[in-house]
Amino acid sequence: MKKTRLYQAHEKLGAKMVDFAGFSMPIQYESIIAEHKAVRTSVGLFDVSHMGEVLIEGEKAFEYVQNLTVNDVSNLFLGRVQYSAMCYEDGGIVDDLLVYKLEQQKIMLVINASNIEKDLEWMHKNNSHGVTITDQSDEFSLIAVQGPYSRNVVEAVFGQSFDIEYYHFTYGEYGGQKVLISRTGYTGELGFELYFKGDDQYACSLWDALMKQGGEYLVKPCGLGSRDSLRLEMGFCLYGNDIDQTTNPLEAGLGWITKLKKDSFTGKDAILKIKEAGLTRKLTPVLCLEKSFPRPGYEVYAGDKAVGKLTSGTVSPMLEQGIALAYIDAATLKNEEQLYMDVRGKRIPLQVTKLPFIKK
Repeated sequence: MKKTRLYQAHEKLGAKMVDFAGFSMPIQYESIIAEHKAVRTSVGLFDVSHMGEVLIEGEKAFEYVQNLTVNDVSNLFLGRVQYSAMCYEDGGIVDDLLVYKLEQQKIMLVINASNIEKDLEWMHKNNSHGVTITDQSDEFSLIAVQGPYSRNVVEAVFGQSFDIEYYHFTYGEYGGQKVLISRTGYTGELGFELYFKGDDQYACSLWDALMKQGGEYLVKPCGLGSRDSLRLEMGFCLYGNDIDQTTNPLEAGLGWITKLKKDSFTGKDAILKIKEAGLTRKLTPVLCLEKSFPRPGYEVYAGDKAVGKLTSGTVSPMLEQGIALAYIDAATLKNEEQLYMDVRGKRIPLQVTKLPFIKK
């Protein structure tokens, strides 16, 4: 099992470690609820170094990424980040990802840890543009600083102002090394993601500096457990749960990143046909109207008819109520039929709602 360069820091803090995508990662330190609330009210620190970083370089780097991904990279400029996805020819999702324009002919793609090998194979298979594809996943570490006071903490450590807009990035310097500082995150809060190279000692030094500077803001180290509950409160998709090769961007609510008017991209023709035929199901946010813990895989019913299945679910620490995402039959949704979640034979009433679950 792989270890990130921050493993020693997690051990020192007494983290509960689990196997995630082949990495030994912290699932929690104190408690998932305490860590979740710290991010919503102050600052949380996450090790997300398991994510993959792939560099695309060459004269046709942008043409290549434009064809590879569903969003329109012609809108990107230096210092800008874009949320996007790669699709198979049939419209199924290979992965969702971030696109960074580093230089005129250099792009960084940030991909999900569990998909690194599969994604790289897909990228190479579709490289008809002669670009250089370099997997730098093992070279980069990644710390996410998330929460209302995250800017204060990051500015204190780097000694400079970071008044950058959402989905933009810049650079800072720590310990004589350049750090890419991105105004992104998976929590719905003000936040920054710090990409850097360096050994275990350097990584732990930066982590410790962020923890120390965050003292007055009650910074907490946070594990993957709270990262999941935070993203779900916002309705952000998780690959392997809410999206995968069997789902398309339109039914997953990702039509806003799927630019069907651009010339071409892999999967465009299939997605156009899906749009013309009309969606048969939709990824739908639901609230539990009775006390219950919704879990992925639970069936959704309208009367005696199974009309869907939960893909993500938890009890929201902020709402203290069960929340979930579920693929539900489109006709049932249109008819506004009463929905129920089946929990070991017991029917729990559900209410369709709008995202995000918590209003900022």
